[in-house]
Amino acid sequence: MPVPKVLLYYVFTPLADPDAVRLWQRDLCESLGLRGRILLSGDGMNGTLGGELDALKKYLRKTKDYPAFKNLDVKWSEGTGFDEDGLSLDFPRLSVKVRDEIVSFGAPSELVVDGSGVVGGGERLDPASLHALIEARDDVVFFDGRNRFEAEIGRFKDAVVPDVSTTRDFVAELDSGKYDHLKDKPVVTYCTGGVRCEVLSGLMRSRGFGEVYQLDGGVVRYGETFGDDGLWEGSLYVFDQRQSVQFSDHTAVIGHCVVCGDATERMRNCADASCREQLVVCEAEGAVYCAVHGEGAASAV
Repeated sequence: MPVPKVLLYYVFTPLADPDAVRLWQRDLCESLGLRGRILLSGDGMNGTLGGELDALKKYLRKTKDYPAFKNLDVKWSEGTGFDEDGLSLDFPRLSVKVRDEIVSFGAPSELVVDGSGVVGGGERLDPASLHALIEARDDVVFFDGRNRFEAEIGRFKDAVVPDVSTTRDFVAELDSGKYDHLKDKPVVTYCTGGVRCEVLSGLMRSRGFGEVYQLDGGVVRYGETFGDDGLWEGSLYVFDQRQSVQFSDHTAVIGHCVVCGDATERMRNCADASCREQLVVCEAEGAVYCAVHGEGAASAV
C-alpha cells in the first residue's frame, strides 16, 4: 500500500534565477503527484510537501542533484492519507512561488547568504549538544522563534514566547528593547524545522545579543531524538491540514480551549473574516469567540 509522508526542507544558498527554479520545481512536483508549498528567493528554498513515500524520495533525489540544493536540510513525518485522486490529504493544492524572502521577516537587506548558508547566524546546536549546554550552564534561555499561537500547544519549558502574530513582527519586537536583559545570556532560538531561526538568530546577533544559538533542525529534529522525554512540552503546530503532530504516545496536552478551557492540542482558523489568528479549540465546541479583535459574535470553526 502507498505510504503517506510529509517532507519538510530548506536550504539557504544563492540562486541566480529563482523563477526558472520555480518552473522546474512546479513541473517536478506535478509529475510526481505531490502537493504542498514551496517558496523560493535569491537566497534559497523553503518547502513542505505531502505525498506517497516513493514519490517524495524521487523528488528529493532529483532536487538534490541540483548543485545548489545538495545541502538541503530534510525532515520526515507521517502523513494523514490520500484523497480519491491519490493526492495528499495534508495539503489542498500545490503552490510554488518566488518571494523576496523564503521566511518573511520583512528584512531581506539584513540577510547575507553564501554557498555555505546564512552568514552571521547563531551557533548551531544539535539536540545532544543542547542538552550538554543546559547541563553546563544554569542561565540558558529558550527563545521561541515562532508565532505566539504556535506556543499555546507546545514549547520548551520556561521559554520566552514573544508576543508576535506573524514572523514580520519579530524585527519590531527585537527593536522594542523588551529583551535587552537577555543580551548577556546564552539564548537558544528554536522553531519548527529550523529555517526561521537561521534568520532570527542573525537578527539577534546584529542587535547586540552576545551568545546566540539555534536549535539545528528545529523542534522536529529534537522530537525525533528525544520524543517527549526531554525538554519539549506538548504538541508541535504544523502549517498543514494536520494542524499538530505529537512525538510519542504520552505527549503532554498543554493547550486550553478558548471557549470552555478544557485541555486540547486542537487548533483551527478563526472563522471571523476580520480575525487572522489560529485558536485553540476543543472538538466539543462548535463556535469560538474571537478575542483577538474583540468581536462580540461567536464564529464557527
